[in-house]
Amino acid sequence: MPELTAAGPEGRVARTALALREATAAGAWTLLDHPLLALEVAGSPVYLEPDAVVVRPDGGWTVVEIKSFPMVDGAADASKVGAAARQAAVYVLALERVAAVTEGARVAPSVLLVCPKDFSNLPTASVVDVRKQRSVTRRQLDRLTRVDEIAAALPEGVGFDLAERSAEELAAAVECVPHQYASECLAACELAFHCRSRAREAEAVETLGRSVRGELGGLTTVGAVLRAARGEEGDPDDPAVAALRRARALREEALAGAEARTCR
Repeated sequence: MPELTAAGPEGRVARTALALREATAAGAWTLLDHPLLALEVAGSPVYLEPDAVVVRPDGGWTVVEIKSFPMVDGAADASKVGAAARQAAVYVLALERVAAVTEGARVAPSVLLVCPKDFSNLPTASVVDVRKQRSVTRRQLDRLTRVDEIAAALPEGVGFDLAERSAEELAAAVECVPHQYASECLAACELAFHCRSRAREAEAVETLGRSVRGELGGLTTVGAVLRAARGEEGDPDDPAVAALRRARALREEALAGAEARTCR
């Protein structure tokens, strides 16, 4: 277990890379406890700290992810395992950047997931394939707009420096930036409530969730959805429009049946 202490995140990233190269060259089992990796996201470096990385004698590197949810009878909650796999896939991508410049190194396409066994304090482990999650994450990173391109598109004089800008200036700066809201933003973004408010004011269907937005196709506002359901606008051959009108007809039929039963 090599010592990974260094000054600042850049120093820790460099120390981690050096330890990985030395372990690979030595050809011995090595465990890196909480190494620090760097990954470029939209043109800016992001620092990542996996729980551990194991270097095998054959030069293979494996990410180890330790979680608190239990593994009962050799299986854990699928949604939690999926979330852990997506998180570990980012570590794998960052580790691949180091392996690309390390002779004889290769990153395993699977990670070792360590969990409590059957609600006890005993650990158990399972190998999780993250090739799909890694590919999805890589495509998403490649499609991200770079931060410098976003900054260049801002109006002249707009800034978000908390130390130099007043509350009024910051509010005005936020207002001039287009919003892109999804329900998942509530768990990750400090501006989620602001963007949700703007989306609701615009009657954007994004407030109903990404899955609903995907099903509605070209119908981008709640008003357009309601008008399409009533037959006031929209192409009848559009599957989304046809489904809305069918749903409205079924609703009216169900309400009419309930009213008839009540009258009897």
